[in-house]
Amino acid sequence: MRRYNPIWLPLLALLLLAAWPRLAAAQRVLLRADPATDTIPGRYGPNRAFYQHLYLGYTAVVGAADGPGVPLRYPQSGELFAGLRNKWRITGATAAGLDARFAYLRYHLRQNSAKQVPTAQPHYRESLSLTQLQLEPFVRLSFGRRGNVVGHYLDVSGWGSWALSSNHSYEDRPGQGQGTRTLVREVRPAYLSRWNWGLGTRLGAGRYALVGRYRLADAFNSSAPAIYPELPRWLLGIEVGVF
Repeated sequence: MRRYNPIWLPLLALLLLAAWPRLAAAQRVLLRADPATDTIPGRYGPNRAFYQHLYLGYTAVVGAADGPGVPLRYPQSGELFAGLRNKWRITGATAAGLDARFAYLRYHLRQNSAKQVPTAQPHYRESLSLTQLQLEPFVRLSFGRRGNVVGHYLDVSGWGSWALSSNHSYEDRPGQGQGTRTLVREVRPAYLSRWNWGLGTRLGAGRYALVGRYRLADAFNSSAPAIYPELPRWLLGIEVGVF
């Protein structure tokens, strides 16, 4: 009867010991390369560490000028804007952010005997406009129950703007000479301030928000005639997030 030779057992054990480090290393690389997605908490999203989205809106000029001489047409006078919002979460209910936007602000001047800005000369249509780049840092307080969504929030902000261009435009009908109308645009009037700044607030729910901004800087600079009253400082309107 053949005796059972157990020599292959030590050989098998040696082979397993030699191969084990390679198998373990391969397993570790696999885990690093392809982890289960549901085990990693996401850092990007509406209610996560960082979020970024586009937005657009319109705010109307509200209120009267500080004195007579610059009657406005409402609600045509206002600001159309579009921008990019960056938001960083601080705690579960608070966040900080920075908006960068392009804004077109236009004051439509009503033509009547009280008009003094920029001159008393009446026209068929007349306006003052500024095309601006704006930055607006803000602090956000969120409230109510929500998941990974924007939810309900209140923003408090400060903003500053620089005018890429400013214009005084008017139209006369009938026009000069043989024309049916004459269009004139005066570029960069000396009396309009190129730098502006102020405070703002937003009350939002999801992609929609009510917006209010107050201008602290003067619309007219030291080059403006003393009779020019300050333009209305309030803008109120609506904003829509694109996400």
